[in-house]
Amino acid sequence: MIPMNLSEVSEFRLLGSSEASHLHPLLFVVLFSLYILTVMANTVIALIINADSTLHTPMYFFLTQLSCLDICYLSVIVPKVLENLMVGKIDISKTGCAMQMFFFLFFGVAECFLLAAMSFDRYMAICYPLHYTVIMTSRVCKSLVAGTYICGTAVGLVHTIITFSLPFCGLAINHFFCEIQPLLELLCGNTSPSEIQVIVVALFAIVGPFLLIIYSYICIIFTIFKMSSAEIQQKAFSTCSSHLLVVTLFYGTASSMYLRPKSGYSASVDKLLSLSYTVVTPLLNPIIYTLRNEEVEGALKKTLGVKKVLSVKSESSYPGADT
Repeated sequence: MIPMNLSEVSEFRLLGSSEASHLHPLLFVVLFSLYILTVMANTVIALIINADSTLHTPMYFFLTQLSCLDICYLSVIVPKVLENLMVGKIDISKTGCAMQMFFFLFFGVAECFLLAAMSFDRYMAICYPLHYTVIMTSRVCKSLVAGTYICGTAVGLVHTIITFSLPFCGLAINHFFCEIQPLLELLCGNTSPSEIQVIVVALFAIVGPFLLIIYSYICIIFTIFKMSSAEIQQKAFSTCSSHLLVVTLFYGTASSMYLRPKSGYSASVDKLLSLSYTVVTPLLNPIIYTLRNEEVEGALKKTLGVKKVLSVKSESSYPGADT
């Protein structure tokens, strides 16, 4: 049977994990708990950094932006996934699907570039400590963040406009939300140009920032090896390993989704990958970047009114150093 051109339809159907409906209650409880925990953790971190003037440095400015991005990124996807788990197959309008794709890409790509900006901040702090405060001014930091949002907007618009301007020959999206790969499955005719477009944009949005991060950390590692204090080296390496752990998790799953042709698409595997970088990474970010940080712990105790606050002394020879 020849598929009918359905480009004029007004809505799609999200199938989610309809094949494992018996697990929906458990998945709903787990995902809802993780969502609330993640939103609370990132909100607390952002509020603490904003309230404590001692944390008004470039590093913590970027961490605040990361927390806000994670909350928005998560909130674009998880509520719809929870609805899917609660009621099974659900319908989403074509406009709603396009908006979900755009904001998913917008926040996701912005986070890619923000992680690169954070690595640049550490690069300047460790490799050029004497010039750090001169270069990493408030204006420069805000410009870097604005650049991440501009890149996110550009990628989101390109993918969304091109995808939804093409005719669809199917309505059932075998996913929890309007992800690019399952939507490509529904396009009519030859989808090779769309696949190439996805890969080319992904090279810019994923590989580009990742290479900047790798270059920054190669320079950082060489600089660390030249430090005389073993304790400072250990702390610096700890900061690098934490950042690279989240970078590897986020970029690894994202690249596996977008840097391959449609022929390699596997619905069940890609659903797990999507949940990994949309749920797990935003939860790990506040833990890895801030909850292990003595300065943030001290600010938290101060904010909560604890009388005895541990004094935090920087033992590092580079400015804005993480602990």
